[in-house]
Amino acid sequence: MKKINFILLLLISYLLPFTLTAQQGGMWIPSLLEGMNAKEMKSLGMKMSVSDIYNINKSSLKDAVPHFNGGCTAEMISNQGLLLTNHHCGYGQIQAHSSVQNDYLTDGFWAKNLSEELPNKNLVVTFIVRIEDVTKKVLADTQNLSDETLREAQIQRNIAFLVKNSPKESWQENRIRAFYEGNQYILFVVETFKDVRLVGAPPSSIGKFGSDTDNWVWPRHTGDFSLFRVYADKNNRPAEYSKDNVPYRPKHFFPISLKGVKAGDFTMVFGYPGRTEEYLPAVAVEQIVNVLNPAKIGIRDVILKTQDGFMRANNEIKIKYASKYASVANYWKKWIGETQGLKKSNAVAIKRAQEQKFIQEVEKRGKTAEYGHILPQFAEKYTQIQDYALAADLYWELAQRNIDLIANGYKILQLRNALREKGTQSFVDRKKNLLNNFETVFKNYDINVDKAVFEQAISYYAKTMPKALLSPNLQQFDAHTLADKLYKESFLASKAEMDKVLNLPDDAFEKRLKNDVGVQFVEQIISHFYETVMPTYQNLGSEIATLQRTYMKAILEFSKPQDRIFPDANSTLRVTYGKVAGYSPSDAVTYDYITYLDGVMEKYVPNDYEFDVPAKLRELYEKKDYGIYGVNGKMPVCFIATNHTTGGNSGSPAIDAQGNLIGLNFDRVWEGTMSDIHYDPKICRNIMVDMRYVLFIIDKYAGAGYLLNEMKLVK
Repeated sequence: MKKINFILLLLISYLLPFTLTAQQGGMWIPSLLEGMNAKEMKSLGMKMSVSDIYNINKSSLKDAVPHFNGGCTAEMISNQGLLLTNHHCGYGQIQAHSSVQNDYLTDGFWAKNLSEELPNKNLVVTFIVRIEDVTKKVLADTQNLSDETLREAQIQRNIAFLVKNSPKESWQENRIRAFYEGNQYILFVVETFKDVRLVGAPPSSIGKFGSDTDNWVWPRHTGDFSLFRVYADKNNRPAEYSKDNVPYRPKHFFPISLKGVKAGDFTMVFGYPGRTEEYLPAVAVEQIVNVLNPAKIGIRDVILKTQDGFMRANNEIKIKYASKYASVANYWKKWIGETQGLKKSNAVAIKRAQEQKFIQEVEKRGKTAEYGHILPQFAEKYTQIQDYALAADLYWELAQRNIDLIANGYKILQLRNALREKGTQSFVDRKKNLLNNFETVFKNYDINVDKAVFEQAISYYAKTMPKALLSPNLQQFDAHTLADKLYKESFLASKAEMDKVLNLPDDAFEKRLKNDVGVQFVEQIISHFYETVMPTYQNLGSEIATLQRTYMKAILEFSKPQDRIFPDANSTLRVTYGKVAGYSPSDAVTYDYITYLDGVMEKYVPNDYEFDVPAKLRELYEKKDYGIYGVNGKMPVCFIATNHTTGGNSGSPAIDAQGNLIGLNFDRVWEGTMSDIHYDPKICRNIMVDMRYVLFIIDKYAGAGYLLNEMKLVK
């Protein structure tokens, strides 16, 4: 095994002597930064105090970082409610306001004043008011409950009581979330604003430049940002949309630095990372690397190759399937990078070393009775669940994603269940939604492509699925013959036939489903999965979750304060920090930490849906008309750093040592996507839009410099 630098031992640091030599990964709770985090942040160059980051008695950075619609992060950049997030986070809203006459996705959108800002249905931003540890209260009366069902029921009762009775204002909400696998519980008091209006967005040729080809990739040249404004009532409190609402006055907003970044600069990312699994045992990571990821990559591989063949031969199909192909390729690409990264960083070997030290520590402390069973049981349970986990992953890939005919069948069967379980009114309501959904599905559908994809995917599925868990209708079959039959005879393959079926009365609808070969085929696969796979998969998953909680309890018990064991991401507010740095992903390959507009022009392909460049931007480039935002005749676009991020950090502010906004987080590098499981600072990098590029696009490209008037720019 290669010599392991301390910086790599994120997961075993609790067993090793602490030395403040280099930055670890970690997603830290902002109210708990005092101590070792504060020391490390200072050693990396931070000039702020931790009270500047989180404070309940005065305004702090946390007051400027709301959760954007439950899935992204955003930041306040003016005292008039101006909010910045990613273009891809606001994409749905930009799309919803677009039409043939006003194509904001293609052309961009810029409100010239408040009256032109566009309201958005069901768009919310949520601010954290206060964070409080309520572990003892949540776990009260659970100590003597060995039965997991009873224990969980008591926890839920305690949570319900605390949510209802903990102090808050009438317009606020209490939320409680579990940390450290249920070993800690934290209460968040939040404010949710429901009147959020679109202010500005660059065209997709800037905001989505490089699209899916460049996804998870560095070097990157994407201006991934959009602007919104938060509105409140006259008392500055959350309110439903009203013309009488006024721009929200945040407790804090970020000044924006024009100084830019250089290698070695301190950076901090504030946001709501979605999900990580940093404390998985070695056997789990090994299973991901050797069994689960290869299967998921494999099925998407055959799907992508089939779609690509059609797209290359037919331009109409290329246009139809561009988005669908990109969607399939997104996590296919991520899983490949994740798998390679886990192998390259020796994640399994590192975890095995951790576990050997864990065993020694258990014995040394006389804790064999309490913790000695954990690792042997992990080995046993992960062996037992492997086939079921593989079956589940393959099922999700086949039944709900990637193949229109099967996904259509799944939705139709859900509609039938709504009719049976909830009656006619629910059936009618769902049917309306489904008719709209199928409009979108069939708009980008070609029967020959879907049939070919089905044929290849179903063959892979049947070959890769554990035989004992394979649906009876796939034990022996000819893929070509099956595809011919389904796509010729089933209404699931035709928009016209689908519409007819959805407009049938209740009884006729049920009867039609019973007589359709496609629906019957899909139902057999679904029924078999939920009867044969799901019960065992869930039971074993629950047993593993209980083991993981005990494992985490032991890790926390054995750790010292300086070991700094951070909780896995769970979509709550976190701080991560690091330094601006390039990296070397492989032999003889080294990447710089920053990209420029020159790279945009190098990638430029006229009229290409991914790499087109607007005429105005080309003109600015030719003239080198960068205003105050350029440096040495070049226009910075993106930069990377060692901040530990994941999904949910999209739109997160990248902050300098003084607390100024320097960038906008939007992605990770491909080689480091394994950071959800194992963080390695040698290759894990987060990707950010340089704020100078954001301002340049707003001011020089869009001519919306009036928006800068309400920002605080730091030179």
